[in-house]
Amino acid sequence: MAQGTAQQAAPPTTTASAQPPPPQTEAGVGAETGLVFTWKGVDRTGTRTSGELQADSAALARAELRRQGITPLKLRKKSAPLGEGGRRRLAQLLRGTGGSADAPTRPEKNATFAWEGMDRRGSRIKGELESSSVALAKAELRRQGVTPLKVRKKPKPLFGGGKRKITSKDITVFSRQLATMMAAGVPLVQAFDIVGRGHNNPAMQDMLLSIKQDIESGTAMAESLSKQPDHFDQLFCSLVAAGEQAGVLDVLLDKIASYKEKTESIKGKIKKAMFYPAAVLIVAVGVTVVILLFVIPQFKSLFASFGADLPAFTLMVIAMSDYVRQYWWMLGLGVGGTGYAIAKAHQKMPRFREAVERASLKMPVVGPILHKAAVARFARTLSTMFAAGVPLVEALDSVSTATGNVVYAEAIRDMRAEVATGQSLQLSMRQNALFPHIVIQMTAIGEESGALDEMLGKVADFFEEEVDNAVDALSSLLEPLIMIVIGGLVGGLVVAMYLPIFKLAAVV
Repeated sequence: MAQGTAQQAAPPTTTASAQPPPPQTEAGVGAETGLVFTWKGVDRTGTRTSGELQADSAALARAELRRQGITPLKLRKKSAPLGEGGRRRLAQLLRGTGGSADAPTRPEKNATFAWEGMDRRGSRIKGELESSSVALAKAELRRQGVTPLKVRKKPKPLFGGGKRKITSKDITVFSRQLATMMAAGVPLVQAFDIVGRGHNNPAMQDMLLSIKQDIESGTAMAESLSKQPDHFDQLFCSLVAAGEQAGVLDVLLDKIASYKEKTESIKGKIKKAMFYPAAVLIVAVGVTVVILLFVIPQFKSLFASFGADLPAFTLMVIAMSDYVRQYWWMLGLGVGGTGYAIAKAHQKMPRFREAVERASLKMPVVGPILHKAAVARFARTLSTMFAAGVPLVEALDSVSTATGNVVYAEAIRDMRAEVATGQSLQLSMRQNALFPHIVIQMTAIGEESGALDEMLGKVADFFEEEVDNAVDALSSLLEPLIMIVIGGLVGGLVVAMYLPIFKLAAVV
């Protein structure tokens, strides 16, 4: 057969025997007539099966499996034995780089090159390009019709800068972009390439391109995402796996994107309600410190010239000013160290984090908002997973980690254990006092009517609106309280300084 002729994918075989090596040419190098892939999948009866398949690419192998009624879950390229010519070329390459024939080779990592060149019309253009060497970068530019004039490796930012942390907002935007492109018919690998290379966060770009390489090698998308547990939780991976198995990945990605957007919206509203009072209080404390450091000492020297007894309140403020001026560094280290210790303890110590989350639910004003937000996340997450066809017990396992509070997580795990024994969801929800009566009632209606996902979606909509209203009410309540606190701090200092003046005026 001619070397350029496309090969027809061979039917899968469930035997575990190795395939015979390709025939040797006169040069001693094996002329490949197709790649060998090992695969695992699910047939039409739902039975898991596995085997080997010969095809020219992973895409053709997946297409052939689907044609035969097998849903591929995992597809990997099987390493072929290295021919004599291949071994000679490997030894030559290793000798050229000073290595030994037994040492493993590592592919060179891509770098970013800044280039300047001339296009076909003679216009001077410039840009950036990822490549493993300057020579390959120049070759790629010529292939695109650009005459390279200057190509240099882009230096890395000082102190490892340039890579900001991947946030949940980045994952939300990625989910929507991927869902939109999949709905438009863009192939999965190409969609990852477009989103990854177009992202302005280098850390996010590296992660997406790494996932893309895994998918190109035949790994399922859900398995590739599960290798990044810090950014793609069990809920995300379970929904993607359900979409891959059912062949509706674009639909499930759209559900994931909508879920992430609504979850981020709730988080943003709660943070907004907390940010305003925190910012105003920080400014108030800053103004108070400035008055104690620079204003009070001027009044102290003025009062010393009077030679009269000062009021007790004024003496207390002056003593406070002297302490802050003398031990300002100790106070700064104490406040900064305490804040750092609390942040680290919340991050590294599960018991401390659980205690904080339990206490936050009991706070007078913020607690009800956190309760409603947790119920909204529970209903939205369970509705999304149940609509995707995930079994209820498995869905509850993922929902327990998505509520954002340890109290609700423990309650949902208890519910999961009860549901696994055959008990209804609404009955297991009645066993704890966390869920309002309306949630239990809507869940019971959903179970009876067979529309549990729809009923839970309505519950989520209701409680998300409740969170919005509670946040607005909290903001309206905090504004006058903040003004009272600021007035008490600054006004108290001003009164303390003017009391001696009023006293002297009364004597005169």
